[in-house]
Amino acid sequence: QVQLVESGGGSVQAGGSLRLSCAASGSIDNFSDMGWYRQAPGKQRESVAVIFSTGTTHLADSVKGRFTVSRDNAKNTMYLQMTSLKPEDTAVYYCSLFLRARYWGQGTQVTVSS
Repeated sequence: QVQLVESGGGSVQAGGSLRLSCAASGSIDNFSDMGWYRQAPGKQRESVAVIFSTGTTHLADSVKGRFTVSRDNAKNTMYLQMTSLKPEDTAVYYCSLFLRARYWGQGTQVTVSS
């Protein structure tokens, strides 16, 4: 069974930075993809950044040039480095992984004030 635990959320002012972490437990060596999603109040959950098993990464257009996704295989941890944060980045950020089924973390709140 895979468990995902996010950390690193918080409140920052516009232009600030945060780094989110997603620690995975269980055997995830054969995952298909893992990534970060976010959901703002009243909006649908959207993909922010994805790492595929090939190592290829994909970032949403809205965060390109500001966010970076990476993974530490030894620690089974994925990171989302967020810089130049904007108020529209405010959302609950979820870590997710697909390994025969889709797994989700509990989410971490990111609030960016203007």
